[in-house]
Amino acid sequence: MQFRKALITTLCAITMSYTSISTASDFKLPDLGTSAVQVLPIEKEQALGEVMMMQIRSSSPLVQDPVLNEYLSSLGNKLVASANDVRFPFKFFWINNKAINAFAFYGGHVGVHTGLIAQSDNESQLASVLGHEIAHVTQRHLARRIQSAKDNSALTIAGMITGILATVVAPDAGMAILAANSTQAALSQLTHSRKAEQEADRFGMQTLQKAGYDPYAASEFLTKLAAQVRFQNKPPAFLLTHPLPDSRVSDVRLRAQQYPKKYVPSSADFLYAKSRVIARYHMDSQDAQAYFENTLRTTSDLDKSQYEYGLAISLLDQKKYDQAEEIINKLVKAQPNNLFYLDVYTDIKIGQKLFKPAIEVLEKKHKLRPNNQVITLNLANTAIKAKEYDKAEQLLKVFLLEKPNHVLAKQLLTETYELSKNKAAYHESRASLLSHYGAFMKAADEVQKALNFIEKEDEIKKLRLKALLAKYRNMQKELAKL
Repeated sequence: MQFRKALITTLCAITMSYTSISTASDFKLPDLGTSAVQVLPIEKEQALGEVMMMQIRSSSPLVQDPVLNEYLSSLGNKLVASANDVRFPFKFFWINNKAINAFAFYGGHVGVHTGLIAQSDNESQLASVLGHEIAHVTQRHLARRIQSAKDNSALTIAGMITGILATVVAPDAGMAILAANSTQAALSQLTHSRKAEQEADRFGMQTLQKAGYDPYAASEFLTKLAAQVRFQNKPPAFLLTHPLPDSRVSDVRLRAQQYPKKYVPSSADFLYAKSRVIARYHMDSQDAQAYFENTLRTTSDLDKSQYEYGLAISLLDQKKYDQAEEIINKLVKAQPNNLFYLDVYTDIKIGQKLFKPAIEVLEKKHKLRPNNQVITLNLANTAIKAKEYDKAEQLLKVFLLEKPNHVLAKQLLTETYELSKNKAAYHESRASLLSHYGAFMKAADEVQKALNFIEKEDEIKKLRLKALLAKYRNMQKELAKL
C-alpha cells in the first residue's frame, strides 16, 4: 500500500506548525527536556509519533507476529517501568530486517530490527539497547532537535523530521538522501549527538540495572559493534544514527563498574524468540533446519528446547508437518502453557487441516487467559480456517474492544467478514484498517461501499456510517489543503 507521499505531506505540515512556538534558548545538556517541552508539547509529540507510525506501517516490513510482539512488549514495558521521566505509554514493534538496529521516535514508539535479537548473545544485551532507546525518548532528544534546528537556515523542520524517520528506519537510505542533498547540517540533526548518546547511555544503564539485567551487557554490545566496524567496510546500521567514538565504549564500561557484577541468565522467552527469528525471518527454512540440527548435535547446553523449537518451525515452514508435530508434541507435553509452543502447534494443525483439536486446546487456554493476543488470534485464525466465522467474529470484536489499534486483529476481522459474505461489515472493517495506515480517501471509499449494503430501514447504522464517512472525508480535505 502506497500512502507515503500523503503521509509525508501531513508530517511536514504538522511539524511546520510547531515553528511558531519555538523559543530562543540553545540546545544544552543536561537541561533535561525543558526546552523541548516549550517547542513540542507532550500531546503534540504523541500526535506526531502517531503520524510517523502510520508512515512506517505503510512503507516498512513490520512483523505481525503475536508471539514475538508479546515478548517484545513484555521486555520493553519491564524496562519502561524502571525508567525515569516516563510521560506516556510506550509502544514497541519489530521490523523484519537483518541489520543490527533499533530506534525510537516521538510519543514513545520504539522499533527493533529482528537482526538485533538474532545477534544478541543474551537478553541483557538486547535489553541494554532498548533501555538506551527508551532514554532517548524520556530525555526528549528528538524533540529538542526541533529547538536546536530553528537557528539552522539550511534545514527546515519539516525536512528534518522526514529525514529522521527515513534514517532511523533505513539508515543507509536516509544517509544517501543526505549525501544527495549535501546537507551537513541535516546530518548533524539526524544522528544523535555525542552528548545525547552519553545521556542515553547513562539513563539507559540505570534503567537496565533497576530492571534486573546485567549493566555490563551495554559495554559488551558496544564492543561487539566496534569489532564489526574494524572488520567491515560498512558499519552496522545502529552506528549510522548512534555515533561510537573510541571513548564511548570505555565510558560505558567504567559506568558499569559502579554496579556489582552479577550473572543474569537469559529468560526462556528470549531464547525462544531468538530461535523463532532465526528460523522464520533470517534463514531459508532448509538452511534453518540444517542449522538447528547441527546445533542440537554439537551444543553442550543441558536444555536444548530452544533449538528443538527452532527446528520444529523450520520443518513446519517446509510443510513437513509430521516431523514438526513429533517435536512440538514433546515440547507441549513438558510445558502445556508455553505460548511459543502453542503457536507452532496451532500452525501445524492448520497445515494438517485438523482444526477441531486445535480449537479445543485453544478454547481451554482462552478461558484461563481471555484476550491474550497469542491465544485469541490463533483461536480466531483457526476458526476462520474451519469456517466457523461467528466464533472468529465474536473473539476478534471482544479483543478489539481492549486493543482497538491491533493491526493483525483488524486484518483477521476483515477476512472473517469477507469470507462470511457480510459485505457491509467487510467494507467498514476494511475502511478502519486503511485509516490505520493513513489512507483516508480509500477508507472513505470503503465506507461508501458499506452504505450500499445497508438495509433501507436500518437508519441507525446508516447514520453511524455517514458520520464515519464525513470523518474520513474531512481528514482527506485537510490533506488536500497542504
